[in-house]
Amino acid sequence: MSVISFFGDIASELLYPIMPLYLKSIGMGALYIGMLEGLADAIAGLSKTYFGKLSDVSGRRMPFVWFGYVLSSFSKAAIGLFANPAWVLFTRSSDRLGKGVRTASRDAMLSDEATPQTKGAVFGFHRSLDTLGAFVGPILALVYINYHPGEYRKLFAFALIPAIFVVISLAFVKEKRSVKKVEKGNLFWSSLTYWKIATPEYKRIISLILVFTLMNSSDMFLLLKARESGLSDVQTISLYIFYNLIYAGSSYPIGVLSDNWGKKKIFLMGMVFFIITYAAMAFNTRLEYFYLIFVFYGLFAAATEGITKAWISNLCQKEDLATALGFQSTSQSLAAMLASFTAGAIWMTCGAPYVFAFSSLGATVVAVILARERVIE
Repeated sequence: MSVISFFGDIASELLYPIMPLYLKSIGMGALYIGMLEGLADAIAGLSKTYFGKLSDVSGRRMPFVWFGYVLSSFSKAAIGLFANPAWVLFTRSSDRLGKGVRTASRDAMLSDEATPQTKGAVFGFHRSLDTLGAFVGPILALVYINYHPGEYRKLFAFALIPAIFVVISLAFVKEKRSVKKVEKGNLFWSSLTYWKIATPEYKRIISLILVFTLMNSSDMFLLLKARESGLSDVQTISLYIFYNLIYAGSSYPIGVLSDNWGKKKIFLMGMVFFIITYAAMAFNTRLEYFYLIFVFYGLFAAATEGITKAWISNLCQKEDLATALGFQSTSQSLAAMLASFTAGAIWMTCGAPYVFAFSSLGATVVAVILARERVIE
């Protein structure tokens, strides 16, 4: 599964750092980018819980993993076919729908390969290889942009190559059949109302994570801020490559550390890194400082992304595993949508520094509340 994610992220991250540059080149501003990313996150989010529920009810994982990865991989390449906002919205939404279909089933498979004491390491290892693809992809984009500056659309066609490797890698994965969950009534509605039957510990942690997510808008705003601070296209992409190198290199060690120290402590450490990142981004304009800032941002991602899933998977019933992971992803995606909408609006009305200052301050409040909580890990 980690190898599949490696190739999938090459395809995705080959395009991600040039996406704001491409959108800007065809006339889309910060507000539209925020709306696009927010809506795409919402589509992915709403589908994650539903398809997680379907996976639990059917007792199958791989059909959802197959369809999700294939849809995402080939939708990415289609984005550059037409320089039209409606087409960009459709293809970007299809890409995110694929993510929604596969995510809960994939994470449930990863959880099944671990014990409660090793889940941090397992999810951390997956994030390491996944993000290694996010390191390789932007390097390829950087090489292309260096020789073809401003010619963004051809790069989308090159994303088909790693997409083919995704399909090949999928053929080698064999799933363990899980026990079917007996469920009556409308599956979509019951998936969205999982909150009613979730454990109290699950509800408490999800609530705080959601409030924090409202402060964490799309990474595109970080790249857009760096670009508008005077960095060239090549420098902006190299900054993103550097971030992914930090993220990939630290995910597995931090995952292992979370198994020994506890998920809460590591997650709080990640929040501190986020607060530092966004506070610094509010005012920095110097290139060398951007690299230092993105060290903290890479450590933040490593200390929260995989850790959240490892933590959540220990707070739910096994028969509801994919549903619980999907609900967590759904709720976070909806919160991310609101965060991106809000960031885009603040950027347009008040300016970029206010976006990052607001997020840093809000995250500080959430971190203080979480630090006082007594929770199961």
